[in-house]
Amino acid sequence: MTATTSAVRALSGTRRRPQPTGRANRSAWLFIAPNLIGFLCFTLVPLLAAIAIAFTNWNVVSGLDGISFAGLSNFTQALGSGALWSAAARTVFYAGTAVPLTMLGGLGLALLLNRDIPGRTVLRVLFFLPHVVTSVAIGLVWLLLLNPDSGLVNSGLRAVGVGSPPDWLISQTWGLPSLVLIAIWSAVGYNAVLYLSALQGMPVDLYEAAALDGAGAFRKFTTVTWPALMPTTTFLAITMTIGQSQGFGLIAFLTQGGPGDSTTTLSYYMYQQGFQFYRFGYAAAIGMISFVGVLVLTAFLWRFQKGRGLYT
Repeated sequence: MTATTSAVRALSGTRRRPQPTGRANRSAWLFIAPNLIGFLCFTLVPLLAAIAIAFTNWNVVSGLDGISFAGLSNFTQALGSGALWSAAARTVFYAGTAVPLTMLGGLGLALLLNRDIPGRTVLRVLFFLPHVVTSVAIGLVWLLLLNPDSGLVNSGLRAVGVGSPPDWLISQTWGLPSLVLIAIWSAVGYNAVLYLSALQGMPVDLYEAAALDGAGAFRKFTTVTWPALMPTTTFLAITMTIGQSQGFGLIAFLTQGGPGDSTTTLSYYMYQQGFQFYRFGYAAAIGMISFVGVLVLTAFLWRFQKGRGLYT
């Protein structure tokens, strides 16, 4: 059997792969160690601690001696709270509006920037810049733009005949839509860059074959472009849904959950319970509920796209 195996390997040109030595293993672990340590310290350990705290009553002020086991009371209280369901509804509106509009805008920009237009490289950089700017800088810019009295947006609306433009961030009606607008503006360039990368990696022969079959621009998009973009679309849908449902920085800086509670999403509601009211067990339970909701939605999005792409 050994001779036969050796003969087959010789004929097929395959060789036994050399096993890594102990020194090579140590070198590999040294390269992995920084990321692994960071994951353990800043992701896994906090996650396990949050799960444990969710089953306790703890106000952090009393120290570790003040931790008492609460069982499922935090979860039952949270699920029975009208405030939590209201915050969840605002989160669904915030993420459910911002994510598809951002992806649609990013796709449109990518299709435009994929053409041979003057200044294309400069435009790519300009559209991507908001993604690398801090939330505070973005918030300061939009505070000036959306100022009800002297902001550029309302000044423009008055110039075209709108007598009473919205109060935007200080209005209970317009506060959350204003945050959606800002979220779209800050992320649309990132979506455009990813879509553009996918567009430029598409095989040209597919478009040539479609043209020979008499397909027009719309038909090419629906049969070639869109199916080929499905992996990128799925990635953006999942990562942006997770990110927007956990959005906190802009809300904390611009509205602090107000006016009233009109912009209090789940993430900000959890922050209020934990760091303003010192109900850390209750806040951790809210975090676990939010995690399960996002996990279910992510699984649905992943299952929905399966088999719909051009390369699947």
